[in-house]
Amino acid sequence: MYFLLYTSYLVSMYRQNTIHQMVLKTNTYIYVMEFKFDGTAEEALKQIEEKKYTAPFLNDSRQLIKIGINFSSKTRNIDSWKVK
Repeated sequence: MYFLLYTSYLVSMYRQNTIHQMVLKTNTYIYVMEFKFDGTAEEALKQIEEKKYTAPFLNDSRQLIKIGINFSSKTRNIDSWKVK
């Protein structure tokens, strides 16, 4: 599933039952995001590393940024996030 936002952003969302990963590409950055629900941001970052979600972009000249985000069912909001 792809969305074109303005002219310089391309967002890819991969999903099974819900959205778990997202890739946002700009002219200078590639953001690889993993989302957890009632987990931790650290677990999300660990999954990005273990499953090699960044592998398709390693030869890209843009800066690669990994983001782990956890949502809380209790607060119904972002509980924690980490950037690497």
